[in-house]
Amino acid sequence: MDSKRSIKRLIIAHLDGELKGGELKRLSEWVSRSDENAGYYAKIKDLWEASVADASRIAETETEWSRFLLKVSGEVKSNIFSFNTNMQIFYRFAAILVLGVLIGGLVVKYGAKQDSLFITSVAPKGSVSQMILADSTLVYLNAGSELRYSPETKQNKREVFLKGEAWFDVKKNPKKPFVVHTPYYLVRVTGTNFNVKAYEADSEITTTLEEGEVKISSSENLKMEKEITLLPGEQLVFNKNSKEMVIKEVDTKLFTSWKDNKLMFLKMSFGDLIILLERKYGVEIKVDNPDILNYHYTGTIKNESILEILEIIKHTIPIQYKIDGQEIHIYKN
Repeated sequence: MDSKRSIKRLIIAHLDGELKGGELKRLSEWVSRSDENAGYYAKIKDLWEASVADASRIAETETEWSRFLLKVSGEVKSNIFSFNTNMQIFYRFAAILVLGVLIGGLVVKYGAKQDSLFITSVAPKGSVSQMILADSTLVYLNAGSELRYSPETKQNKREVFLKGEAWFDVKKNPKKPFVVHTPYYLVRVTGTNFNVKAYEADSEITTTLEEGEVKISSSENLKMEKEITLLPGEQLVFNKNSKEMVIKEVDTKLFTSWKDNKLMFLKMSFGDLIILLERKYGVEIKVDNPDILNYHYTGTIKNESILEILEIIKHTIPIQYKIDGQEIHIYKN
């Protein structure tokens, strides 16, 4: 890997939460290149977790790196590396699949199904998480979302099961399609950038395409007359109640900016805005007057706190708010 940072520095920077974008992807590609690389990453991850929280400062030189390894190797018991067969599988794929949490929290669960290892990653309310799958596909998981997947890459196709919202940058592989299972339809691609929003509480499921091509097809819960192909800039909206599908052209940034910790609204109903704010900030919002839900809001949220957002909104919409314990009550001005 040709980089200004060595592999050692990349690993430590990643574990310290400082690695983003292209460097994260380059590290993932290096890890997935061989079992030896994946094992090396897993070993350093174990050592790092057993030592200091700011280890990125240690790897500036070979000498400091050696000191780091010497220090933590004395603290870590040898049984850490005495894996049984299942744990060997775990560490091999954990190095590839769970490459840290760059934005917020990520809860990872492990379970066996049909003799295969399935992993469920959860982004709790109030956080956005990022991961890279075994095939180097980059995934952002939005707050209050869950993604279930298998680390196996030798199957004829790659599959994930989504509850909530995720943005995908799929590693291109025409021989092994990448399939996103939603509760109502399948999204099938070979390599592209797209967003899928499929929260259980929402009345609609949307798929928004940025680059490439995606195909929407039937699932066990929904039988479609024919497969639908989306082109860049198009969005498919499926209404769970009416079972209607609508394809429209959209500004994709309005539906994908959340992965960059930025939310953009264009005449969004206040009811939908409340749901979004609850997920993003992990709060509970109560509205005293239902008429407030019919208001609409246009704006952008970047790094503001929930209270800063409410202060901005109340200068645009005639509302006031008060905080009662863990709840935010909104009422007419």
